[in-house]
Amino acid sequence: MDLEKRLLQGLRDMGLELPPPAPEKLLNFLELLEKWNRTYNLTAVRDPEQMVPRHLLDSLSVLPYLHGTRVLDIGTGAGLPGIPLALARPDLEFTLLDSNAKKTRFATQALHTLGLKNTCIVQERVEKFHPPKKFDTLMARAFASIPDMLAASRHLCAPDGRFLVMKGVFPQEELAAVTDGYQAEVMALTIPGLDAARHMVILAPVN
Repeated sequence: MDLEKRLLQGLRDMGLELPPPAPEKLLNFLELLEKWNRTYNLTAVRDPEQMVPRHLLDSLSVLPYLHGTRVLDIGTGAGLPGIPLALARPDLEFTLLDSNAKKTRFATQALHTLGLKNTCIVQERVEKFHPPKKFDTLMARAFASIPDMLAASRHLCAPDGRFLVMKGVFPQEELAAVTDGYQAEVMALTIPGLDAARHMVILAPVN
């Protein structure tokens, strides 16, 4: 199955319908990632066919849970999940945050190549990032443990904001270590073509 068919079938299986030209640009992003990965080792996934479920579809599984209009991707790395989500939701404003210069250079190039106007890249550690406006959705895909992520980024969350944390197996120990102050919900995710447990942890600060 070619990459386009694999992507479109996966989107159908997930019940997602993306506005054009998002599917085409997702494949353009994948091509760019695969090209840069040969030199800069941005991701351990080398096979473009595996990148479709493990990077594109996995990132897009966040779509139903986005909240508000301002979204922060903490530890975005090679732009995941932020860039696929920004392509799917051009009406939202995305900030992609990472302290790694090599990865932010790639993400910046990807924004330029894809013509993404609703996204900005910031090279900074999350605990030192102090933008003028807070965020409605703060998401992390492979950043840190849940308690460490909350401690480092709580100052960036709007009063009615939400944290979305993508995990593999059910993160029982990490959730048990979260102190009072958050209402937690965990959703099991099914990613077409990905034979691994995936969970979305939704955390809402309680005043």
